[in-house]
Amino acid sequence: MSLAQTRLTEERKAFRKDHPVGFHARPETNADDSLNLLKWNCGIPGKPGTPWEGGIYEVILTFKEDYPSKPPKCAFAKGFFHLNVFDSGDICLSILGGDWKPSISIKAILLGIQDLLDNPNPASPANSEALHLWKNNKPAYLKRIKDQAKKYDAQRLLE
Repeated sequence: MSLAQTRLTEERKAFRKDHPVGFHARPETNADDSLNLLKWNCGIPGKPGTPWEGGIYEVILTFKEDYPSKPPKCAFAKGFFHLNVFDSGDICLSILGGDWKPSISIKAILLGIQDLLDNPNPASPANSEALHLWKNNKPAYLKRIKDQAKKYDAQRLLE
């Protein structure tokens, strides 16, 4: 087993024992029912009291064999609307780039992404439309976020 796979096995055990309420993080299952530790399906709840509240936002974490030396690629669905999310869904977050440290856990990554949802970083925009609305028309920006939250409604996803 590679260093990346060993680390991800430990991450899985740790997350199953101690994860934030409402979050999930599971390795993808291969056709033969084995786990693909290099690709995780995760869900991040919107924080209560924010326009993101009520949604569970699916994120794919894709690891390479150089993990934990290098961060995983983290992405929402294509077209996800957020100031720091590219149209491809790729997330622009400092801990996934220049501020990456091998000690950062999957739990910390998911909490960082949750925090980014309601605390965008306009100094590092990835979506020009979202940046424009955020700077010039906050009500329109918040409406887009609330509409998106309905699309990811946790209750609807459970049905």
